Amino acid sequence: MTRLPELTLDVVSDLLLDAICIVDTGGHFLYISAAGERIFGYPAGEMLGHNMFEFMHPGDHQRTRDTVADIMAGRPRPYFENRYVRKDGSTAHIMWSARWSADHQFRIAVARDITERKRTEARQAALYAIADAANLLGDPDQLFERIRRLGAELFGVKEVMVALRHPDTGALDIAYRAGTHTHDQPARALAGRLLEQNLATATGDGWLAARLGSGGALLVQAPPGSPPFGEADHDLLHFMAAQLATAMERKQMLQQLEHMARFDPLTDLPNRALFLDRLHTALRHAQRERGLLAVLYLDLDKFKQVNDRHGHHTGDQLLQQVARRLVSCVREADTVARLGGDEFVVLLEDLPRPEAAAPVADKIRAALSAPYTLPAATLHITPSLGMALFPEHGLSGPELMARADGAMYRAKRTTKEPPGH
Repeated sequence: MTRLPELTLDVVSDLLLDAICIVDTGGHFLYISAAGERIFGYPAGEMLGHNMFEFMHPGDHQRTRDTVADIMAGRPRPYFENRYVRKDGSTAHIMWSARWSADHQFRIAVARDITERKRTEARQAALYAIADAANLLGDPDQLFERIRRLGAELFGVKEVMVALRHPDTGALDIAYRAGTHTHDQPARALAGRLLEQNLATATGDGWLAARLGSGGALLVQAPPGSPPFGEADHDLLHFMAAQLATAMERKQMLQQLEHMARFDPLTDLPNRALFLDRLHTALRHAQRERGLLAVLYLDLDKFKQVNDRHGHHTGDQLLQQVARRLVSCVREADTVARLGGDEFVVLLEDLPRPEAAAPVADKIRAALSAPYTLPAATLHITPSLGMALFPEHGLSGPELMARADGAMYRAKRTTKEPPGH
């Protein structure tokens, strides 16, 4: 049988990839094996006799004190994690297995460096969280708030900002801020330098910023007393910013597609589908509250002659002016929609009495009958307009639309309009 060579504690511990540490009751290092220099970034001689909290990340002090109290009470903690600040300023994530020796009055612990694992987990968490947030509909603040929570967890910060360049002025606006920091000029300046110099990441005045596409930046601010941001922090924030930029582009594209599906591309008014949806909602409200509403259906007399005589481009310009005039004739809560061609419809909600719709109809007729000064010609167009009231003329959307459409055609037959010029 082969005999093992005589081994000492130093020989065995120095061969381990994990570090063996012994600290006294006050938390001062009494012994650190050779692996400690690789893990903590300090030679053992520079740590022995010093308190462990001198090397620990400030954000983990209280949590570690609570854990130490458990260990000294006889409750071993085999998988406790905290962070240490290495000599070069980088952060080391440490997993500890520790127990208290009452006979010797010291704690013995094994430290394993899990920094790379935590970095990989952080990237995965960032990817999953941002991808999940990208699928949320509604206010972009939902997306930014998800980023804030992620930043707080990964960086241990409270202040998170998203700075976006204004598309018209080019100025950097703070689109989202999470903390209570009131002096955001350093953050704006850092974001501006990041974009002007085409940098991936940059630091300044306690801030770390990463490019958010070509028009903005994601910024985090280190808490007071924290070590400076290291290379790993730069890499992680740059990764988060790249994912956030992709999510924002995807979100913007989805919003554009949704807008295209519900709004008329020529006039930017609601289209037929959106109008019918709003009419359905308004009818349910009116039925519940015993309210009144009106549907006004109109088209432009002899609009085809405008297209034939002046071309479709002039016809499109006319329709755009008609849309603007219609919107100016109603309240913000009302709906003006283009159904197609030269047909428009107006929904007037929460009328105080049935007679209140007639003055709006008169206002629309007068507004649309005024001359239209267009590049190709000055046109004189009059509308034909029909009206239906709820509940007098119908209880459903189709009934009201049919009634208003019929009234419009009756008005067209009985009214003589001058031709367009």
